[in-house]
Formats: sequence, C-alpha cells, structure tokens
Amino acid sequence: MLNINFFSKNLISILLIGLFVSLNGFSQNNPSKITTTQKSKQVKIQKTMQDIAAPDCKMIPKELTTHGDKRVDNYYWLNERENPEVIAYLEAENAYKDAALKHIAPLKDRLYDEIIGRIKQDDASVPYFNNGYFYANRYETGKEYPIYTRKKGKLEAAEQILLNVNNLAEGFDYYAVGGMAVSPNNKVMAYGIDTVGRRQYTILFKNLETGEMLKDVLPNTTGRAVWASDNKTVFYTTKDETLRSSKIWRHTFGTDNSQDVEVYEEKETTYGCYVTKTKSNKYLVIGSYATLASEMRILPADNPTGEFEIFEARPTEKGGKHEYWIDHYDDKWFIMTNLDAQNFRLMETAENAIAKSNWKEIIPHRKDVLIEDMEIFKNYLVLSERKNGLTQLRVIPSEGEEHYIDFGEDVFMAYTSVNKEFDTDILRIGYTSLTTPNSTYDYNMKTREMTLLKQQEIPGGTFSPDNYQAERVYVTARDGVKVPVSIVYRKGVKLDGTAPCMIYGYGSYGSSMDPYFNSIRLSLLDRGFVYAIAHVRGGQEMGRHWYEDGKLLNKKNTFTDFVDCSAWLIDNKYSAKDKLFASGRSAGGLLMGAIINMRPDLYKGILAGVPFVDVVTTMLDESIPLTTGEFDEWGNPKEEEYYNYIKSYSPYDNVVAQDYPAMLVSTGLHDSQVQYWEPAKWVAKLRDLKTDDNLLILDTTMEAGHGGKSGRFVRQMQYAREYAFLLDLIGITE
Repeated sequence: MLNINFFSKNLISILLIGLFVSLNGFSQNNPSKITTTQKSKQVKIQKTMQDIAAPDCKMIPKELTTHGDKRVDNYYWLNERENPEVIAYLEAENAYKDAALKHIAPLKDRLYDEIIGRIKQDDASVPYFNNGYFYANRYETGKEYPIYTRKKGKLEAAEQILLNVNNLAEGFDYYAVGGMAVSPNNKVMAYGIDTVGRRQYTILFKNLETGEMLKDVLPNTTGRAVWASDNKTVFYTTKDETLRSSKIWRHTFGTDNSQDVEVYEEKETTYGCYVTKTKSNKYLVIGSYATLASEMRILPADNPTGEFEIFEARPTEKGGKHEYWIDHYDDKWFIMTNLDAQNFRLMETAENAIAKSNWKEIIPHRKDVLIEDMEIFKNYLVLSERKNGLTQLRVIPSEGEEHYIDFGEDVFMAYTSVNKEFDTDILRIGYTSLTTPNSTYDYNMKTREMTLLKQQEIPGGTFSPDNYQAERVYVTARDGVKVPVSIVYRKGVKLDGTAPCMIYGYGSYGSSMDPYFNSIRLSLLDRGFVYAIAHVRGGQEMGRHWYEDGKLLNKKNTFTDFVDCSAWLIDNKYSAKDKLFASGRSAGGLLMGAIINMRPDLYKGILAGVPFVDVVTTMLDESIPLTTGEFDEWGNPKEEEYYNYIKSYSPYDNVVAQDYPAMLVSTGLHDSQVQYWEPAKWVAKLRDLKTDDNLLILDTTMEAGHGGKSGRFVRQMQYAREYAFLLDLIGITE
C-alpha cells in the first residue's frame, strides 16, 4: 500500500525532460497524417514479421486446486529463477525481440536521440538549507548519475562533494543510491546502495571530514538510516525473506553490525515497518503500516537506548481500520487521521498527552476534500488537499486569513518540496502541468508572492507550452459515475477520429496519477498523438471513496472505467479503434491485462510494463514479496469469495482464444515487486491461445528490477523502443 508518510516524504520524482521536435515532413495542420507509401511499408513489414518464429515455451502442466476449483498452469515452472532453462528461455525471448524489432532500429535510435536531447546535460537541483548547509545535486555532461554536494553557510561557499555516483557505479550494470542521511553534527553521512535492482540496500558510512569510507556496513536494509541526537546511534530497517520490512535495529556507530540491537519486530505479516524522525528532530518514530491501518511508536531522539512508546495502538479486531500519521512541533503533536473521517481530518494534542481521548480536531473532515499531506512551520500550517482530482495547497497562518495558492491553470500538479526550516515565511513548492515543465518556487506565505527559482530547461530553445492544448473532461462510466480524464495534444491536431492516441492508467493503492509534464511524450505529441490519462477508480483522485470503490470486491470498476474512457475517446473523435493505444505499469499492467481480455477490439497496441497479471497464484503464495501486505488491497484468495472474484478478472487466468492487440511486455529479472515470471508466463499463454498474427514481444532486462535500468540516459532506451513499437504499428517511420 502506498501510504502517505509525513516523516520520510520524498521529493515527488517526475521525469522532467523536454524538447520541441520537428514534424519530419508531417503536416502542421494534421501531424497524424500517414502517407500511402508509409502504409505500403507497414504491410511489407508485417508480412516479413510472420516469418520470424517466436520462442517455444515448453508446457509442464501443474494442477493448482483451491476451494475445490482446479486450475492447470502450464508455465508454472518459469518461477524457478536459478533454473538455467528459465534463463535460456528469457534470453531466447530477448533474441526474438531483437530480431522482430530490427526493422524499427533506425526509428528507435532517432527517438532515443530526441529523448536524451531533451535532457539538460549539466543540470542541477535548487539547493535547500538544512542544519547549516545548502544541499543540492547536479549532473555533468555525458554522465549517467548525479553528484551530491553541499556548501557550508552560504551559496557562495566552496562546494563539497558528498557522493559522485558516477565513480561509485563504475563496473556495475545497475547502481542506485538512496536514503542519504547526515549526522546532526554534520560529520558523517549514511547512505544505501543497491547494485541489483531488487531494492535490498546495503547502508554504508562516509566520514565527511576526511572522505574516508568507514567500516560500518549494514546489509539487507530499506536503504535509510535515522540518526539519534548523540551522533553515534542510528536506527535502520531490515527485510525478511519475502522482502517485507520487518525489523528495526539500533546500531552504534563504529561497531560491527553483529552487535546491533533489535528494537522492534513487526510480527504481523500483513504489516511492514519503518523508522523516521519528526521534522522537529526531537523524536524518533517507528511506524507500522498495513493497507487499512497504522501504528506509531515514539522515542525522544536524545534517549536512543530508551523504550519506544505506542502513540495509538492499531485496531485489534479483524478488519479493523484506522490510518494515522503524526508530526511534532514545539509542545504539540499533529495527527492526520481517518478516525470517523473517510477523507481524513487533522487533530492535535499536547506533547505529554498523546492518548486519543486528548486529541482535539483543528481541521474537520469534508466529504469532497481529501487531506493528503501536512507541512508544519512556526507560524503556518500548510495542507495538501485533493479536490476534483487536483491537489491544492492550503496555507493556514496562526494569525490572519487562510488561503489557497492560485496557480492559474485548470489542470496541474502542485506539491510541497523540501521544507526543513520552521521559523520562516517561505514555503518551497513544486509545480507542473501537462504543458508546463517542472518548476520550483519559493512562496511567501505572508505576502503571497511567488518567486520562480528554477524551471526545467528544455534544450534547443524551440519548446513552447503555447504549442500544446490541455483539457480535463469527465466521462460517464457505465454505472453513472463521472471519471476524470486529462488530455493533451499539439495544437493543430484534428479531432476528427484520424489522430492516434495513447491512454494511460493505473488505478490501485489509492495512488493518484497527476497531470504532470513529461517531455518524453513530446515524441508522440509532435507526431500527432493525443495523450490521455484516465483517472480511474482505485486511485484517490476524487477522494478516499474513489480508492475504496476500486479495490477488493469493487476492483472491476478500475477496468470498466478505463474501457469506458477509451470508448469515449473513440466516440468523441479523439481517436479511432485502429489508432488507440493503451499503457500501464505494475498494477497498471494488471489493468492492461484485464482490458484486453474484456475489450481487445478497442486497442491497436498495448504497452504493459512489469505487469501484475497472475493475481490468483501470487496472492495465494505468501512467500512472494508483497503478498501478505496486500490482502486488504486485492482480497485473500484463501477466502472463497475473494478467490472467485479475483479469478474472474486475473489476466493470466482469463486469457482465451481470441484476437488480441499487438503488445510489448517488459519485465526485470530482479524485480522485487512483480516477479519476472508473471509477465513471462502471461506472454507464453497468450502466444499459445491468441488467434491473431499481431506482434507479441517480451522484453526482459536481465540486470535490473521493477524500475528498469538506473542510469539517466540508458533507461531512456526502453521508452524509445516502446514508442518506436507504437509508431511502427500505424506506419509512422520517422
């Protein structure tokens, strides 16, 4: 479950690159026009493709019986990660991919050059101030990885390089750094590294005064260490064999990790845990979380060997629900809770009176507004609130009138950025939209003045947001619910049914898909594509009920919403069946699998990234990462009602003998969230049963996991391949 965590808020990571691309011979008035010559080329390519044989995946029938219902899985054997035959099969699929897509290599290379051409090579983040230093990261021309830096006291000070990830990554196919945490005295930094892509980090320590790497090594962690106030004690989280975050440890700096003390074990397998620190730095917090419940424990940061105290116990009854998060300032605790408040409310209590009976409401629950986040200052409280699918920032001063920040657009994404200081009138925020590159502002909460610090630079100097049109429409789903859809296209594209269109969706875990700028998609927009984001149920765009109406026994609403939005785009001439494409990743890949079983006729092609498609078998196997923690998301198929419902939509279980769209399916061998064998099995079964000659590709990254490759340039090849695949299907070859 993607719960909001107010202590370890990461900066919203947005893929922010962009450049206006020439239309390469296409009409400015109708960029989607496809010439007769291009159609002829496409027919020849498709005929050639029929002569390339796909790998033959052997069948080893395995009977799986649950609640008296027997399923036969012919490809169950593919879950043997160490089996040489499995690796050989995946490599054969990759070889087939290379052969089958060889004809689009020039287009793929051109797209890749376009995409990386929109990346500012020597880019840098906006510095933020924390505990006496300005922190930032920057990139150097041609380099794949960031360089993390700081400057003491003022921006004019000499730069100190904390980590040059380019040097660290030498010799590795994959390298990720996470959880950088500097000690309170600014002398030592802890950080996590993952060299496989399975999100099992090893925490290392660096002496920032000498540059020396220290002997402390903490393996199998989530990657983040939290410092106590004494500069010698850190707390960290380790994972169990299912990769569940299950234990919190106390480590004394300078000692071997074999001497570390286990301070908490999360024994309930439906929960995970983490450790963090309040914004005030006064308290350490252990959080336990499940899909529908949470529990916090607190300990003064200056007493690291003390006992953590439960803030509010989790529900004890089966199916009990109470999610809450806490933060601290001065002599008060602030609690965001859904106790008797579906969309959450905000409460406070005295520092020494944490019992629930002492909580006092300061922001009440509202049926049409979801409270998503809070940021505490000495004289202000800032809330991130979602209404009508969009996040708005609400500034509440201790004295004076509250207000919402006006961004001047109807379809946008706004968020609070890094705000480490308490005694300030300045709020650091981020802003973007479908046509506006990511922008960082300092907002004066007193004068209401907005100062632009940085907007994502689009190399080349020809990009203009004025060339694009963004819209928000509401599609009436089959049960009468209004589903928002965000749409962007290049001005001049005719909405007469001739334009190709990509529709994207996710719809799970209450994760909202915001309308942010992504310069990669300019390669589609500038070739005449319409791009649509369907904000289907299962996300949280329209409030907490939107999530609850798209999970458990309501999960099919996610799929039917997406199908209805797709049909609306066709009916309203944004595209046509032979030009409509759909895309989704992870749980969005599940969405792709479900919709093509339901309505394969609506789509010309599908991009399914790391798709969660074997839902029944995975949710029955508690040894697989994420399974136990997601029973409240999908249901536990050990209960017959949920088994039958999940089986009725599980993409792998519902593949039938019918025509399917062309598909490019991607996965990673080391994926820790959706195991590689799910898409591999799905592709094999589709190949066996589908009745069409449309191209079906399995692309396995053998040296990465759920997020793909780690370098900022090398990871773009996946997008270039996917876009070339789509463009080729409709005869666009340039």
